[in-house]
Amino acid sequence: MEFDDLKKPGGTSGGLIEFVIGFIMTIAGGYMLISRVIVTSGFWNWRGYNSFGLSLVPLIFGIAFVFFNGKSITGWILIAISIIVIASGVLMNLQIYFQPTSLFNTIIMLVLFAGGIGLIARAVIGNRDDA
Repeated sequence: MEFDDLKKPGGTSGGLIEFVIGFIMTIAGGYMLISRVIVTSGFWNWRGYNSFGLSLVPLIFGIAFVFFNGKSITGWILIAISIIVIASGVLMNLQIYFQPTSLFNTIIMLVLFAGGIGLIARAVIGNRDDA
């Protein structure tokens, strides 16, 4: 490996310095942006009623079938379906909010993030004039 190879990330004619600066900018902007987000959860509602307990019924039956017979395909299917329903229910009930912040801070975050991605792309894709 020669020193000139370090100047060409990804085997392109782009610069390593541009890549590193872009990477740092993207990480800083992404961190600043993500740190301003609040994630909360709500209740599982179905026609106005809390329905989380209802999603546990197939899980209970599946566990009972598996404890009775460890090779019970019905029990394993019920457990798998219940885990999928519970996980998707948790994800569907997440509420994501952006905390109030100044316009200046928001612009700084977005410029760092988008500018960093642009620098990384320019370094990896390289100059088309050199080809």
